[in-house]
Formats: sequence, C-alpha cells, structure tokens
Amino acid sequence: MPAKKTVKAAEKETEVKVEKKPAAKKTTTATKAAPAKKAATTKTAAKKAVKVEAEKAVETKEVKKPAAKKAAPAKKATAEKKTAAKKPAAKKTTAKKTTVKKVAKPEVVKKTVKDYEDVINWKKGEAHAMDWLYIEINANDLLTEVEAGVDNLATTCEAILNCMLEGDGFIVEPAEENKVSDTLTVRYYCDNLSEDRRKYFDVL
Repeated sequence: MPAKKTVKAAEKETEVKVEKKPAAKKTTTATKAAPAKKAATTKTAAKKAVKVEAEKAVETKEVKKPAAKKAAPAKKATAEKKTAAKKPAAKKTTAKKTTVKKVAKPEVVKKTVKDYEDVINWKKGEAHAMDWLYIEINANDLLTEVEAGVDNLATTCEAILNCMLEGDGFIVEPAEENKVSDTLTVRYYCDNLSEDRRKYFDVL
C-alpha cells in the first residue's frame, strides 16, 4: 500500500504541476512563434528576390534598348553606302545612251554641159598647138577624168556630141538614139580649128 501524502506534499505537487503547465504553454508558443517568424522571413526574402529579379530584368531591357538604337544607324549607313555605290553605274548608263549625230554629206555639184565642152575644146587646142592631126575622146574616160564616181554620163555624152565639127567622126557609135553610153568614142581633127567649120550634125 502506498504511503498517504501529506497536505503539504500534495500542495507542492499541485504547485509544481501548475508551474509546469505554463512552461509547457510557453514552449509551445515559442515553438509556434519560431516557425511563424521563419515563414515571415522566408516571405520577405522571397519578395526581395522577386524585386531583385524584376530590377535586373528592367536593367537588362534598358541595356538592350540602346543597342537596338545603335544598330539602326548602322543599317542606314550601309543603305547609304549602297545607294552611293549605285550612282556611278547610273552615270555610265547615261554615257552609253548618248547618240552620235550623223553629219550630213554635202551634195555633190555636178558639172554642166558647158564645163565638159570647155575641157574638150582645151584638149583640142593643146593638140593643135603640138601639131597633132587628131585626138580621140571616150565618154567614160572623160567622165572619170573630170568627176570620178559621179553619175553624170548623159551630160558627158551631150558635150562630146556638141563639140563635133565637120570632118570629125565616130570611133564607137552607140546604138541608142541619144547616143548616151560609156562606150561613146569620137575622133576630133585638130589641124583646122577655124570657126568657119560647121557643126557635125548641121552637115548631115
């Protein structure tokens, strides 16, 4: 059988119990308070970390913006260089387009019948001075001598016929009625060049 407790011993035990109970409560509150403080500190730390990250993100955005602005002038500079390089090519094309103006050739002034008659009479006078009996003149040779490369055969033939006097004759007489041919050849007698001599076609 256990020994009976005295009144004093019982009171002490109750006091001890009473004193122990608040202590237990304090420890629980302390333990409860400690996790709450930790949670608060972790929350504040998390908020600070979020703010720091946000500030870093803002700083990185601000740093990137000037780089983008700097890149734009570089593109403009390259575009300007390209346009500057293309300008000389345009000048070359304009130089190629320049057309050379054709200089109009002057019109050839053909000799007249009187011009050819003067040449024939001069030849006859020269032959007479050298005591030649006659000279022979061909239409094509005379035309080449006076104006080579000019189509003036009809004028040449007309002058040869007009200079024929009484006693002169044909070496080569063309079959054409007007006798215009490069084969026309006449013999002129130069021993007598008197003005009394009649024209060849007046005698016929």
